[in-house]
This record gives sequence, structure tokens and C-alpha cells, in this order.
Amino acid sequence: MNVLLDNFPEFRDGFIGTVSITAVSSVIALVLGVLVAGLRVSPVPPLRIFGTAWVTLLRNTPLTLLFLISFFVVPEIFFPGMSPFLLGSLALGFYTSSFVCEAVRSGINTVPLGQAEAARSIGMTFSQTLRIVVLPQATRTVIPPLSSIFIALTKNSAIAGAFSVTELFGWQKLMSDRGYAIAPVFIWVALGYLVVTFAISGLFWLVERRMEVAR
Repeated sequence: MNVLLDNFPEFRDGFIGTVSITAVSSVIALVLGVLVAGLRVSPVPPLRIFGTAWVTLLRNTPLTLLFLISFFVVPEIFFPGMSPFLLGSLALGFYTSSFVCEAVRSGINTVPLGQAEAARSIGMTFSQTLRIVVLPQATRTVIPPLSSIFIALTKNSAIAGAFSVTELFGWQKLMSDRGYAIAPVFIWVALGYLVVTFAISGLFWLVERRMEVAR
């Protein structure tokens, strides 16, 4: 208990950092994932090719390599002076977007084809059909896998600690450098991650129950 009480401000900052990077990268992943899923089911071949390339590239690239590209290539070529927090959020969000895309695409495929055909028969465009008809029905199927994806994102955020981003795993390194026993430090870090992942699970459980009532 002393390792926590004696270093509570640092632990608090690490916990808030983990929550913050999880929240920001989750928004990035969700927005990009839904957009790319729309491209993957688009009737326009170049858009489908782009969506497929996006998923294939990001899903098969190690997350650590994406962090290295984000921190050492992106600032040099595109956006110099970006904060480590934003760079870490982008790397994590882009990586996770490929998994969100596949989950959303699987949900879209569960919607009967007749729904889209009926929408097109009354003059709706592809984007209108996707936004108004297909995605609302696919959401019920997508919620459970998205919960697992965002829990995995939370755990993946530990990599950001190696790139000067303040988060829980970075607190573990600080405590190790100060000479604290590693076992209690890891216990508190694990409990911090459990709090975040249980909160995500609870949030998605509530959404899933709400969608079941709506059905």
C-alpha cells in the first residue's frame, strides 16, 4: 500500500493519462473504422481497394512499429511539434481502426440485402442507405465485438509509456527506477487497467441492453 500512498500523484497522473489516451484513440478508431467499413462495401471499386489496403496494412503491421513511425517519421514530414500524447493517440487509433472496420463490416453483412435494395428502389443514395438503413440495424450485432476491441486498445495503450506519454505503465517504470519492489507496483498497475476495462465492459453492456429493448 505504501508504494501507492507515497506516490499517489504520479499514479493519479498515470491513470488519467491511460483514460485520456484510451478515450481519444477510441474516438479516432471508431470514426475511421466506420468510414473505412463504408469504403469496403462501397459499389465503387477504387474505394473498396483503398479500404482493403487500409485494413490489410494496419492489421499486419506491429503496433510498436506504428508508434515508431508516428513519433519519428510523422513529425519530421507532416506535423512538426505535435505532442507525444497526440502522436500516441493517432498511432493507437489508426491501428485499432482496422479492427473496428472489420467488426462493422461484419455487422453490415448481417443486414438482409433486401433492406439496401428497398432503399435504392425509393431513390436513396449509397451513403444515405448506409447511414439511415444499414448501420442502425448493424449496430446491434457490432456492439459485443467492439467491446473486446476497445478493451484490447486499453491494454495496447501501455506501449505509449515507452514514448514519453504519461500513462499507467510509465508509472511502473518510474517506480522501478525509484527502487520499489516490482510485485506490488504491477499489482497496482493491473488494478488500474482493470478499473478502465471494467468501465468499458459496463458501458457496452448498458448499450447492448438498451439496443435489445429497442429491438
